Amino acid sequence: MIQVGNVNIGGDELVFIAGPCAVESKQQLLRIAEGVKKAGAHILRGGIFKPRSSVHSFQGLGANGREEAEEALSWLREAGEKFEMPVITEVRGEMQVDLVAEYVDILQIGARNMYDQDLLARVAGKNKPILLKRHFGAGIEEFLSFAEYIAAEGNKDIILCERGILPVGKGRNYTRYTLDLAAVPAIQRETYLPILADPSHATGRRDLVFNMSCAAIAAGASGLMIETHYNPAEALVDGQQMITPDELKEVIDACQRVRRLVVSTQ
Repeated sequence: MIQVGNVNIGGDELVFIAGPCAVESKQQLLRIAEGVKKAGAHILRGGIFKPRSSVHSFQGLGANGREEAEEALSWLREAGEKFEMPVITEVRGEMQVDLVAEYVDILQIGARNMYDQDLLARVAGKNKPILLKRHFGAGIEEFLSFAEYIAAEGNKDIILCERGILPVGKGRNYTRYTLDLAAVPAIQRETYLPILADPSHATGRRDLVFNMSCAAIAAGASGLMIETHYNPAEALVDGQQMITPDELKEVIDACQRVRRLVVSTQ
């Protein structure tokens, strides 16, 4: 079990991480933080440095230089303190580690950087919990092996996150990735580390988030990371996979019921 502020990850209670894919403004972040807190979320997420497939896409406020990155990180810290939630954001490269570590409670390593051994070692040295997302092309053994790069530096506070693997087959893709739910109990049998699921990135569709959230909890996930926005249609990044705070509350309530049912049958 990993303690972050007053939140325990991997214990008897489910943990929900929610917030916008990308921080766009202070007003936007505070409004979303208030909404996810009321919905029952425990940890606030918000992207400052955004890994994007296209250089022409919005790269996050952190791409505009250190001054703007620090300002956006201070908004995240302020929102977390105001609504009494630990905060998490992704570290995209080694040069950002020191800066990001000053402001957040959990350092996130995104799927694209799961294989970056130097980055893993660098974040491990900050002695903060690390959330490591599975690369979309990585097998379970690879995923766990790269988590060991963090543990080898003496940091055992590792939170794993299943966020979908590459879909199989040709033709139209109905989901962004394939959420590998079998990985959840399989990993739990191999390691002591808690594992969360990210139905937002796995499906790429807001209409599937509810179903796959419930399924992930039924599979044994310790919690979820869900992208949330008060108006997904106006979001600069990943609006198609974000849900509203009201929808988040429905997800959380349903997942709590699923968890109670699973526990009662064990």
